[in-house]
Amino acid sequence: MTSAETPAVRFLAPDGSFAPSPDAEPYREIVDGLDDDALGQMYRDMAVIRAFDQQATMLQRQGQLALWPPSLGQEAAQVGSARATRPQDTIFPSYREHVVVKIRGVDPVDILALMRGTTHGGWDPADPKNGNTRLYTLVLGTQTLHATGFAMALNLDGRAGTGDASTDEAVVVYYGDGAASEGDVHEAMVFAASYRTPQLFFLQNNQWAISVPVSTQSPVPLAERSAGYGIPTVRVDGNDVLASYAASRMSLDEARAGGGPRAIEAVTYRMGAHTTSDDPTKYRTRDEEESWARRDPIARMRAFLENRGAESAFFADVDAEGEALAADARARVATFEAPSPESMFAHVYSDPHPLMERQAQWLAEYEASFEGGAA
Repeated sequence: MTSAETPAVRFLAPDGSFAPSPDAEPYREIVDGLDDDALGQMYRDMAVIRAFDQQATMLQRQGQLALWPPSLGQEAAQVGSARATRPQDTIFPSYREHVVVKIRGVDPVDILALMRGTTHGGWDPADPKNGNTRLYTLVLGTQTLHATGFAMALNLDGRAGTGDASTDEAVVVYYGDGAASEGDVHEAMVFAASYRTPQLFFLQNNQWAISVPVSTQSPVPLAERSAGYGIPTVRVDGNDVLASYAASRMSLDEARAGGGPRAIEAVTYRMGAHTTSDDPTKYRTRDEEESWARRDPIARMRAFLENRGAESAFFADVDAEGEALAADARARVATFEAPSPESMFAHVYSDPHPLMERQAQWLAEYEASFEGGAA
């Protein structure tokens, strides 16, 4: 069975009509429970972050950022899964989950600071306002091990599986189809399955690991990999925010209740470049890009809302919010200050460490040796 033939959970057709697939029926009650406000918020999340994402790309082109990884086209997978989390859950992102971290409370301009090189992490994951959101991972695949270790600790500490949905915790870890071929991911799944962790592995299959197509990486759907470890796995239309939300909500509730890890493969598409250092025209065709553009997740959700009676004033308000966020990013990125040299030693260990103290002292003395020297 090829990737395209594999059944997937879908509620919205590419034209925005409500057309649940047979595999969507177990999740129908979750979607039926969404009111107009919740549906409108999902659209707002997607449209606003796209405005920010496009502004960030332009900032990099203007030399204001060292690098930018666009999330263009993957908004539905991210918004649906993030809106499905509960406040007590912990998020382990990859490096493209801009709207996920925003939904959880992170100031998205903090992402720009990371990509500009004026911070070593971007935000403080221990700060409550950041919603239990860990830092972006640039060494891909490692975040799945971090997430699994954290989820194992939740079980050991009795913070999951108690039957109280208001306090039981779960973990979501995001990774892509390229990372899915790395050993770290598979090791994480082995431990997660063995220790029945309260965890959701959320795979965004955007079809390309930089220039390597998913068809080269795996002759079978990637969902079969996690299923092979005994982890219940569902494949969803990653350009349908309702499918992503419903599958994620059910999977997380099952995981935090003691059911063990769950996995989702969200089949989506990276409409932009891998990063701004990449040129996708070198390895994919215009026909392919146009085919996926017709499945744009934001256009799909907009058509759905219009069919439900959403008025033009709502969409104008969303557009204005996106423009305001983009303008705020453009204004604030120019105010970033370079980090102090000693900041590189501040968060290597959770507690003071003699090695870091010696290195910091050496650096301070080295820099001081230039003071008053010959010009």
